[in-house]
Amino acid sequence: MTSTLELKNAIQLLEAEQAENGHLLKEQFFLVIESLKPVNLLKSAIKDISSSPYLVDNIVGTAMGLATGYLSKGMFVGTSGNKIKKLIGTILQFGITNVIAQNSDSIKLFGRSLFQHFFRKKEIYTKKP
Repeated sequence: MTSTLELKNAIQLLEAEQAENGHLLKEQFFLVIESLKPVNLLKSAIKDISSSPYLVDNIVGTAMGLATGYLSKGMFVGTSGNKIKKLIGTILQFGITNVIAQNSDSIKLFGRSLFQHFFRKKEIYTKKP
């Protein structure tokens, strides 16, 4: 009789374990569904972008390049209706954008040094007696 009792206990344990695993599976399913919502995907992507300094530097460099390229094209072409001048302006914009985006770290360093040079406090030199 002990073997039937042991079998019933083992079955009950397995049924309880199966119920717990089913509950855990449902919870995991709802977590996956929640994480796949567009708002949560966007939040996750923004969090990943903001936590990666390399990516932020690349975005800043690219934005700097695009702005500089656009301004240089605007200065070169102006309000001209000349198609050749517009084409050369577009090529100039593309080239400047690439150069600035690829060398953004050097340009930022140069800009900082210029800023410090022009806006640092003037040192007062005193003569020693």
